[in-house]
Amino acid sequence: MQDYNFSNDFTRNIDAMIYTCGYENCAPGHSYGPVMRNGYLIHYILSGFGIYKARGKIFHLKEGDAFLICPEELIYYEADSKQPWSYTWIGMQGIKIKGYLERTSLLESLVFHYGKDDQMRLCHEKMFEADRMGADRDLIMNSIMYEYLFLLTRKFPGSRHRENEKKIGYVDEALKYIESSYCDPITVQNIADYLSINRSYLSRLFKSITGISIQDYLLDYRIRQACILLKNSNLSIRAIARSVSYVDALYFSKLFHQKKGMTPSGYRKSFR
Repeated sequence: MQDYNFSNDFTRNIDAMIYTCGYENCAPGHSYGPVMRNGYLIHYILSGFGIYKARGKIFHLKEGDAFLICPEELIYYEADSKQPWSYTWIGMQGIKIKGYLERTSLLESLVFHYGKDDQMRLCHEKMFEADRMGADRDLIMNSIMYEYLFLLTRKFPGSRHRENEKKIGYVDEALKYIESSYCDPITVQNIADYLSINRSYLSRLFKSITGISIQDYLLDYRIRQACILLKNSNLSIRAIARSVSYVDALYFSKLFHQKKGMTPSGYRKSFR
């Protein structure tokens, strides 16, 4: 198998998606880091040996082992100098990924072993095949990701899943409400009222589950939808602003520039 590395466009799916995957046959002593990543990555070791450093611990790993990299955590890994490892990896991003992984024990253990689970191994192989499909490959890759997450929850279940199930349910309902009502001038209080829970409790809960504040998520979602309209329609900036709940086009343009580093019209021109 040749080395490969796929990288996806995160703007296409904010909920959960594959943002990178790949395979590498490492040279002796090949290392990566110390570094922080911006998504969740799982490396599965196909052969050889190596070490993984995270959270002040050193893990000595071999064929069949896998290790999880969490965002914004300093990590380092290195192939053995005599029998270097080869591995494949799957990288996931999105607002729901942390919640899905909390259904497993992986966030606590970081390192785990597939054993003889051919289904999990097959997910890595299918991801490689999907990467070669070209157009619309993100759809099949994301479907493989959900199968992979399902298998992880079954093989490595988390002990606190039932305790968190109701909390995650609130966050899921908040996400659905935002997705269906972002074009209206909804506020965090509106969302809390819809869920019949306290506003402050919702804010704390949302941040703890997703890692982002609900205010930031609402703004990001609106800007993301505006990007889609700017790229794929000929609507005026004013019409697009109204389509994502902003009556004042100048205020919308200011927020857009803060998030994207360019004006709405500049963003549109970059695709034409």
